[in-house]
Amino acid sequence: MKTVRVAAAIILQNGRVLAAQRGYGPFKGGWEFPGGKIEPGETPAQACAREIREELSVEVTDLRPFLTVEHDYQDADPAFHLAMDCFLCRIAAGTICDTEHERLRWLAPEDLGSVSWLPADIGLVERLRAHLLDTANGEAR
Repeated sequence: MKTVRVAAAIILQNGRVLAAQRGYGPFKGGWEFPGGKIEPGETPAQACAREIREELSVEVTDLRPFLTVEHDYQDADPAFHLAMDCFLCRIAAGTICDTEHERLRWLAPEDLGSVSWLPADIGLVERLRAHLLDTANGEAR
């Protein structure tokens, strides 16, 4: 099974997280964190920053590794293994101008379950919600 390596940005702003509805391909309509494939010679953090610049026309900063997600998409044609490095970050410069997605939404931690996440993102969202709620309560994880 082929492995696809991607980097995803968990963009935080005013206590909310940016969610993106996929606008193309077999997973069109599903919700995910913006990002994309890691190119040869790039670190995951470099790929994350580049993808956000390309997709959303903004610069992100303070990239902090949060979680690496490993997920098998057995039902895809062809099937593949996703290795997704996820980074907490914030917008440093620019105004979002989306070029890739159907829609974008800023979600509060308690609203993260209000959209239909892609399968690889479900466990990540649960961990993220717990992290954000703990952080808001003064507990660092």
